[in-house]
Amino acid sequence: MSAALSIRPCLDSAVWDEAVWALPRGNVFASWMWGTYKAKVGWDVTRLIVRDASEAPVALIQYQVKRRGFVRFVLLQGCPLLTEKGDKHAEAVVALLLEHLALGRLDLLAVSFEHFQSDAIVLALLGHGFVPAQSAKYFTLELDLTGGTEPILQAMDQRWRKALRKAERNPDLTTHFLTDLDERLAAFDAFWEMYGALQAQKGFRDSLDGPQFRDLVARDPHHRILEVREKGERVLIRIAHVSGRRFTDFYTASNDRARACAAPTLAVWRFVEQAHAEGRETFDFGGIDPANNRGVFEFKHGLSKRPAISGPRWIYGRTPRLRDAAAAFLSYR
Repeated sequence: MSAALSIRPCLDSAVWDEAVWALPRGNVFASWMWGTYKAKVGWDVTRLIVRDASEAPVALIQYQVKRRGFVRFVLLQGCPLLTEKGDKHAEAVVALLLEHLALGRLDLLAVSFEHFQSDAIVLALLGHGFVPAQSAKYFTLELDLTGGTEPILQAMDQRWRKALRKAERNPDLTTHFLTDLDERLAAFDAFWEMYGALQAQKGFRDSLDGPQFRDLVARDPHHRILEVREKGERVLIRIAHVSGRRFTDFYTASNDRARACAAPTLAVWRFVEQAHAEGRETFDFGGIDPANNRGVFEFKHGLSKRPAISGPRWIYGRTPRLRDAAAAFLSYR
């Protein structure tokens, strides 16, 4: 561990977010907003800034803690983020973090970079005995936006092109990216109602807590909310989050009319166009599940044939057998 480094909590949201979003790998999962959401759903959240001897920041770490009796589970999402000065201190940053956490023999630490890892921090995790847990659920499909939208349009499957043309020629179908707070809040309420109906219909559950997420996402400038209407009535709401280079499809909900009028196709294409207009390099479909959700996979696959992986999830524990068992469990989850 480098004696020149110090690690201290950050309690100022403006200072934190300014530091996060100034970095090329700054992302929603490392943001103050995401930490606030996770605190609302039961995690203890701490934000740390690692500084060098000149007080310049070299790393940003937001970690979440849940306790089960005497056991702690610690989770980092979208970080640690290293600054330009931080690469040469990567191993010392991880050492400082482990010292700060003072993990017990039954505690576990997991790091999920969500696509935002750097080479230096991955090597540092390996150097400290973290092990990777890989799972099929960490895969997604991507589009390269650096060549513009025309090559993507030409390469899409015929069925995708046909559905897009149908939607774009439909005068009853409109799309709107929402920027007004009241409109965004109303759209999220409509999204949550549709999402609940989809969950009941398809029998799936996930960890999203809509009531706790609502105000945060509506106010967050790093989330895009797209509304699709048919004859003035909402049929689909789609939510994305953005980082410096990446535009990620996050959540979507629709009603029975959406598929009939090709609203999902139009919404995704509007996301692709918006991502390119903003200068993002990559459009991320937000995950795929070809084995268990073939229909959604085929829809996404009609536009992109390029798989990518957001993982692995890196696992650390003072007890190697427990660490390895946790990694094995997550690999098959």
